[in-house]
Amino acid sequence: MLLCHELAAYATDFNNKFMNLLDITLYFAAEMSCGAVNSVAGGGTFLTFPILIMGGLSPLSANIMSTIALWPGSVSSAYTYRKQLPGDREWLFAFAAVSMLGGAIGTIVLLVSPEVVFERLVPWLLLFATLVFTFGGRGISWCRQFGAAHGANRSLGLALQFAIALYGGYFGAGLGILMLAMLQVMGLSHIHQMNALKTLLGSVINASAVVIFAMSGKVIWEVAAVMVAGAVIGGHLGARLALRVSPDTVRRAVIVIGFLMTAYFFAHEA
Repeated sequence: MLLCHELAAYATDFNNKFMNLLDITLYFAAEMSCGAVNSVAGGGTFLTFPILIMGGLSPLSANIMSTIALWPGSVSSAYTYRKQLPGDREWLFAFAAVSMLGGAIGTIVLLVSPEVVFERLVPWLLLFATLVFTFGGRGISWCRQFGAAHGANRSLGLALQFAIALYGGYFGAGLGILMLAMLQVMGLSHIHQMNALKTLLGSVINASAVVIFAMSGKVIWEVAAVMVAGAVIGGHLGARLALRVSPDTVRRAVIVIGFLMTAYFFAHEA
């Protein structure tokens, strides 16, 4: 009997370790794919968020872990783009402050709301983000025409950025496209400058979220470390992949995945 008990205990321990290894592999692979896709065409959150949920994390935990894992990469990109930032530091500080405030409020709303509310919103958030990713190019063209016709309006830009930051602190998929559209309304047209601003403001929004998430005690740091490593490696591999694969091809694949995942979560909710 003692031998049987020891064998059963050993089998249970082996199974737990094996499942932990599977979980680690899943989280690493999910974030590596996200980092690679983001470096080629963007939209990596459409891969990592559903995979993390299917891997056993709650929607709230998946959202938190995805944000934390992506933040170091966004900071690195913002540093790389630093020379492309506009020289108007007062303008830059105002938009960074609005981004920090909006991101913090959005994150706090996420954490203080009942988790079931976020779970019910997940299909709709994915649908919104997928539509933004799919038709964002047309929206950006319209915003460019609007900005050209009405001229740059700092107050309107700040209001739009605050709303975008609220969304980014709460969920965040499609955040970059929304900011590019806002910058077009502001009258910006230089792609490197817009990418620099988008990356900087996005990292500020996510910084607010990461600090609040860390203070909330809801971060699974072991998982976060694995995912950050995956994102870094995926971003490096994605940079090489970009030389061989058309970004449009990756973008179309991400759009298909986004709509499939949206349909899956709507069906799962029903």
